Amino acid sequence: MEFSLIERIRERTAQGREDVRIGIGDDAAVLILPTGQEQVVAIDTMVEGVHFPPGTSSADIGWKALAVNLSDLAAMGASPAWALLALTMPHADVDFVDGFAEGFAELARPYRLALVGGDTTRGALTVSVAVHGFAPPGKTLTRAAARVGDAILVTGTLGDAAAGLYCLQHAVEASSHRDYLVGRLNRPAPRVAAGMALRDIAHACIDVSDGLLADLGHICIASGVGAEIEAGLLPHSSAMLSLFGDTTARDFALSGGDDYELCFTVPAAHVAEAMADLARMGCGATRIGRVVEGQGVQVRDAQGQWLDTSRRGWEHFSR
Repeated sequence: MEFSLIERIRERTAQGREDVRIGIGDDAAVLILPTGQEQVVAIDTMVEGVHFPPGTSSADIGWKALAVNLSDLAAMGASPAWALLALTMPHADVDFVDGFAEGFAELARPYRLALVGGDTTRGALTVSVAVHGFAPPGKTLTRAAARVGDAILVTGTLGDAAAGLYCLQHAVEASSHRDYLVGRLNRPAPRVAAGMALRDIAHACIDVSDGLLADLGHICIASGVGAEIEAGLLPHSSAMLSLFGDTTARDFALSGGDDYELCFTVPAAHVAEAMADLARMGCGATRIGRVVEGQGVQVRDAQGQWLDTSRRGWEHFSR
């Protein structure tokens, strides 16, 4: 049964690439590294009840399992190429596998990303995906190069995924706004093109997976700097503002995870250029603060008062 499931995945995710010499079907993949490029590799694991609620459709799980990894490549300014998949399920569920593979393939196709191998096994529903991408030598973005005086920007809008999870957990009445927020939770849009466009502009970059405060905090630690955020500048979707008040929207934006937007720093002189480039790509960017001397992230409200930001975001082993 295992091999028939693998074949179903292979059929639905097939993607021809000239740099894949041997893909699914052998003991290991054989891949051709492009000349003059550095390889960028990331891996993420998703567990039912932690990264997606029970009852999430298999197609949405397939999409998100790939999206969260593509977001890591985006944060490094890399272009995607290949992926490996390890899928653990309680039992051999053909319908689940078919839906999963369709969702995975739907996101993979625009990037010509090839699934080149992996494994299936029995156990609690868990998905691990490893992605491989490329970037020109010395052009990868990191967390460690933010500089005092840089502007801090984010793509898209923040807090939507956390709001979508709240809608599911609290049975918020169905509406187009609710559907939008739940969609942002289940099918995040990795900002791959934005990350590549920022290679020559941004100093530091990270994707917002655990919450803005937590992830911007990683940049601060890696770069040895502090950050000041203006709460009134945080970008919110119209769906968020229609269902939640300003304070709740702000809290979702600061501490909610799963948005997979990019948070990055750029020299003040290049803010307009970065915003124009990302506007042309459809995701846009908003300036929300600045890099300062010191450490940690501070948030100022519209009245100029510092907010209590003790709730920083998601941590797997804090509970």
